Amino acid sequence: MPEAQNRFSQFVEGAILGLTVGDALGVPAEFMTRSALRRDPVCGMRSGGAHGQRAGTWSDDTSMTLCTMDSIIEAGIDYHDQMRRFADWLWNGSNTAHGQVFDVGGTTKHAIFQFVKGVPPLECGERGENTCGNGSLMRIVPTSLYIVGRYGNTALDARAAALIHSASICTHAHPRCQMACGIYSSVIFQLCTGEELHTAVKNGVSSALAYYRKAAEFSGVYPEFTSLTDIMSWKESQVYSTGYVLHTLQAALWCLLTTSDYAACVLKAVNLGEDTDTTAEVAGGLAGLWYGAEAIPREWAETTAKYEEIRTLSRRFAHACLNHTQSE
Repeated sequence: MPEAQNRFSQFVEGAILGLTVGDALGVPAEFMTRSALRRDPVCGMRSGGAHGQRAGTWSDDTSMTLCTMDSIIEAGIDYHDQMRRFADWLWNGSNTAHGQVFDVGGTTKHAIFQFVKGVPPLECGERGENTCGNGSLMRIVPTSLYIVGRYGNTALDARAAALIHSASICTHAHPRCQMACGIYSSVIFQLCTGEELHTAVKNGVSSALAYYRKAAEFSGVYPEFTSLTDIMSWKESQVYSTGYVLHTLQAALWCLLTTSDYAACVLKAVNLGEDTDTTAEVAGGLAGLWYGAEAIPREWAETTAKYEEIRTLSRRFAHACLNHTQSE
């Protein structure tokens, strides 16, 4: 395999395994407060928690990511096929850790219901202010990596933005959700260049903001995201870890920038409390990409459900991204 292709495959493997393990670390701590986690911090894989799952179980975050990967492997970018796979997951438990679906967000569920009723995929997502959860951000990594593999993007442009926004719109159509996915993807593009971590994140955020500054449809939410330019300097008290999409993006970038290895990043994300699985999943995707799959502690990998299956899927996905000839 040529060096560039091998490097991309390593990025994919690190990102996908990284988000999966982050998700699994966070599941048992979901809904716990930050103060409770200060008293009893998560230091590794646990069982139990609000969902009563065995150690190493991941949630809807990873399930929907895997559905997206399967879809891109088989069909390229096809939102109808993606939504069909989301429905199969929700109804039949496909792409779950142990055959059980749990912790599905209301906005995501509503969109899938709409799709099953015959609504076109790009009309399924809600746009209300109360539908700005992190349910599209948590599954955007495959689309972002597809763009890197297929087009070689290092920055957000009109084509990349259209693909990312459409992926979000299927379940989360508010401009805030679309923009969060776009900025996160822009950071992924930069991390794949091999630039120094802090420089890559800074460039990813600033180039995305430059793109959105010129996009009239995002003018109402644009000011909310400018805080990301100095996120590294924030104190923990300024970082929120709710299911609100902006909070998740802020927390993930903060955890990545204020730690120096994969394990520290995802544990910091989990121990922020509240929406622990998604915060750690979103942070883990970035940390896994940057530090590589080999940086994931072996004990965590061995405990995580279907870890080797997901590794194999990641390699198939990387190959598909580099070899698709479909035109969007």
